[in-house]
Amino acid sequence: MDELIGLVNEMSPYILLGFLLAGLMHAFIPQQLYRRYLGQRSFRSVVNAALLGIPLPLCSCGVIPTAMSLRREGASRGATVSFLIATPQTGVDSIMATYSLMGGPFALVRPIAALVTSLIGGSLVGRLLDRPDEAAPLPAADKSGEGGNLPFGQRLRAALRYAFIDMMQDIGRWLVIGLLIAGLITIGVPASFFALFADKPLLSMLLVLAVAVPMYLCATGSIPIAVALMLKGLSPGTALVLLMAGPAVNTASLLVIGKVMGRKTLLLYLLAVIGGSMAFGLGIDCLLPREWFTAPLQQLQHCCHTSASLFHTGCSIVLGLLLAYAQIQRYRHKADGCGCGDNCQCHTDTCGTLVVTVEGMSCNHCKAHVEKAIRQIEGVEDVTADLATGKTVVHGKADREAIRQAVASIGFSLKPEN
Repeated sequence: MDELIGLVNEMSPYILLGFLLAGLMHAFIPQQLYRRYLGQRSFRSVVNAALLGIPLPLCSCGVIPTAMSLRREGASRGATVSFLIATPQTGVDSIMATYSLMGGPFALVRPIAALVTSLIGGSLVGRLLDRPDEAAPLPAADKSGEGGNLPFGQRLRAALRYAFIDMMQDIGRWLVIGLLIAGLITIGVPASFFALFADKPLLSMLLVLAVAVPMYLCATGSIPIAVALMLKGLSPGTALVLLMAGPAVNTASLLVIGKVMGRKTLLLYLLAVIGGSMAFGLGIDCLLPREWFTAPLQQLQHCCHTSASLFHTGCSIVLGLLLAYAQIQRYRHKADGCGCGDNCQCHTDTCGTLVVTVEGMSCNHCKAHVEKAIRQIEGVEDVTADLATGKTVVHGKADREAIRQAVASIGFSLKPEN
């Protein structure tokens, strides 16, 4: 228990700062910036997609609809894959948390590895699978997602809401799960267990991949798990494999990529992520001093056995309260019913209103992209989706088949009618 509390105390100030930076990026950077430079069938668009994706704090469920939306709006196939590989592996929040627990070398190698693997994957897809006639022209620039022309005060409020409510809802539960798994590893796995694989680095990496692929690991939630495993003897290179492949190759993401972008794209995606992570992992274990990556853990162990500062304890309490509040907000509507508010028309036969249930939404980015995709259907006037239940109210003239096609294009599906 002391080790788990120590992990939280070390991470909490950096997580709060990372979430704040992510909120400021969301509110103050125009959304069209993430589309403008991705449409060309060239290596430059692949590089742009990687550089845009690395700092974004999107979990692997949120990056799928975002990438599919970019694809629909004109991003090349290679740029889309580059974005898909780079984004879930890192983010400003996870980089800050990596630095807090695992030190500067890991915090530096992690985004570099994400950049290289995304460039390799995007380039392979662009060269082998991109066709000039596939890239649709970019639409006219629209207003920024949260920013637009809003006054500074409103943008700042939007940034705080995104950082400490929306992101807490999307990433918070996976962070908690990661911490709990780390605690179970600390208690249940024998000391120096992974030292048995010290002379078999490939075997240990394959073992970690076999566990990571069926699991859902977000970039931030994977950090305490990697730390706990390293304290049990896991090599730094194998820990990097977990940090890279865990968030990027979970089963849900792979199914959607294969369905929307095809099996050949999926195979190249897996080749880039798994092959790249193992190559970087072997490079760390064989070429770099082990002390670079293990020294911060020794300091962490020392901190776990000493009293935490008031500042770190206060940050942990604030983080816990924010996580609890965000999850209460997430599921409050579900307890109340459909969650559409006082003007709900879900149980009426109002002309021009269609109610469907969208399956697969798991974060606020999913919800936003579902609403956007349906809103683009000709004749649709407004859309309101409820994240907790999947119930989506569509106002205007649209049939169920058009809605099904719209949500399928970004990786979701409609629940069959009873």
